[in-house]
Amino acid sequence: MTRAFVFPGQGAQTIGMGKALAAAYPAAKAIFDEVDEALGEKLSALIWEGDIETLTLTQNAQPALMATSLAAMRALEAEGFAVTDAAFVAGHSLGEYSALAAAGAISVADTARLLRTRGQAMQAAVPVGVGAMAALLGLDFATVKEVAEEAAQGQVCQAANDNDPGQVVVSGHKDAVERAVEIAKEKGAKRAVLLPVSAPFHCALMGPAADVMAEALDDVEISEPVVPLVANVRAAAVTDPTLIRALLVEQVTGSVRWRESVAYMAEQGITEIWEIGAGKALSGMVRRIEKSIACTAIGTPEDIAKLKE
Repeated sequence: MTRAFVFPGQGAQTIGMGKALAAAYPAAKAIFDEVDEALGEKLSALIWEGDIETLTLTQNAQPALMATSLAAMRALEAEGFAVTDAAFVAGHSLGEYSALAAAGAISVADTARLLRTRGQAMQAAVPVGVGAMAALLGLDFATVKEVAEEAAQGQVCQAANDNDPGQVVVSGHKDAVERAVEIAKEKGAKRAVLLPVSAPFHCALMGPAADVMAEALDDVEISEPVVPLVANVRAAAVTDPTLIRALLVEQVTGSVRWRESVAYMAEQGITEIWEIGAGKALSGMVRRIEKSIACTAIGTPEDIAKLKE
């Protein structure tokens, strides 16, 4: 089977994630220690014993989810699986940073600091209450783009996440997104719901955050990943460090082209995807995009034990 490794984005966080991995694998524990040291605080304590509201704050959730994914990757490596067993790596939004760290393109410490900066910058870009995001279910991407254009009325409303054939997320000014929800229902959406997010990610309103990330990424060394990255904004494989740097900036305001990314991997012969880290959200999306791809979510020692069998 030709395999790809994918890494989850925001929304997958839970209290206690990665704790069993850290207890079972010294290499997994070392990742949490490294992230704590890079950030100058005990993020691991928040992940394992904190409250979900604080963990869900964007500036905490982003490095926390990356740490959990990298801990799972290190546990896999300890059992003889390697990132080079995959033909591609990919990640959903912040998961792209986890994918790059797993593939050796960015150090774990730099990735943690970048994601802390990214989370803070995305939160600061738009005052609370000004922006919103909504999931539109049962409409295809082309229809959602039309919905967003109709709803904008001089404000920002964009298709932000093309997750799978029946789920597209729109992002922008709160009034425009609320209009999009109503228009989507008129156009036959099965469901159209506002999401419990703190900012309107992946739209033009994130311009100030993109500027912050451009500056932050300039100061970080990016190497060629040992496995090609299927980039969110390209839905195609990239390996050039200069291009990766540019795409990480573009990704802040650009659409997450997840449906196309999975379709691209299927076209390249991928028959198996391992979701590395917290939750199983990406596995569900992959199954809806490409039924021929077998999905395995790996976030606990039990998951790894099953693989070894």
